[in-house]
Amino acid sequence: MKLPRRQFLHMIAGSGTLPTLSRFAWAQTYPARPVRVIVGYGPGSGADVAARIIGQWLTDRLGQPFTIENRPGAGSTIGTEMVTRANPDGYTLHFTTVANAIAASLYSNLSYNFIRDIVPIASISLLPNVMEVNPSVPAKTVPEFIAYAKANPGKINMASSGIGTMVHLAGELFKMMTGIDMVHVPYRTTGAALADMLSGQAQVMFDNPISSIALIQSGKLRVLAVTTATRLDVLPDTPTVGDFVPGYAASGWQGLGAPKNTPAEIVDKLNKEINVALMDSKIKMRLAELGVPVFATSPTEFSRFIAEETEKWAKVIKFAGIKAE
Repeated sequence: MKLPRRQFLHMIAGSGTLPTLSRFAWAQTYPARPVRVIVGYGPGSGADVAARIIGQWLTDRLGQPFTIENRPGAGSTIGTEMVTRANPDGYTLHFTTVANAIAASLYSNLSYNFIRDIVPIASISLLPNVMEVNPSVPAKTVPEFIAYAKANPGKINMASSGIGTMVHLAGELFKMMTGIDMVHVPYRTTGAALADMLSGQAQVMFDNPISSIALIQSGKLRVLAVTTATRLDVLPDTPTVGDFVPGYAASGWQGLGAPKNTPAEIVDKLNKEINVALMDSKIKMRLAELGVPVFATSPTEFSRFIAEETEKWAKVIKFAGIKAE
């Protein structure tokens, strides 16, 4: 039996909406089972703690467990590779950090392209650094330090918590933008680097304030500036590096991503919930206790930010000739 042309066209038009309606309904019921959040760092790390804060919020808001799975190793690339191979159904998520932007240039044999294979969902927080020196260094301001370094090329040891870390790259960016010559000395841990900072074996470090704030407040280390574009609440009287080196800004950051082709409706739903969390006073306070101010964006804004960060740190890595350990 032939259908009337009008009825046939109406059926065709209606069938075209089925995938859209199905995807919308899927997003409406998401999540229907537990969700895994892959963190490329070990338990107790800053990323792990922040992921658990956000994971608990999403669990409470959406009614399904958001379970943290720690997959540390190789600058977080092991966990990232795992997510890129997961089904894009919203049930495997990626705790994204600045390490992912750095890894794109630091490692030459990655099996994935982070910008292509991970969909940004939402940013969560920034991770500032502080430029600090041993008190024996005769510089109390950034300009005085630059002048001292130029008068003593190759004689200043710059400590870091490892090759390719933000502590390392913040210092390399400073070298690149000021033209000074410092010797990078990588350590296996922040504690080991700080020990040599205190002894005077190393003279400068671009450390995370959580690690150094007590040493700064006690006078055992001298803070010259913070690396963020704006001052930090925890050090309100400390200027930014950018106040003296125009355009300088170096911060870690954290967020959430998912495998490519994850439905946009799910991405938008998670973005909305995370941004609500970042406006909650209790969440803000818990993140502030970790020394990380909140950083809220849309998926599009976060995607643009990651692309800019990837390009920025690629230039620094090339300038410094950094190779992965």
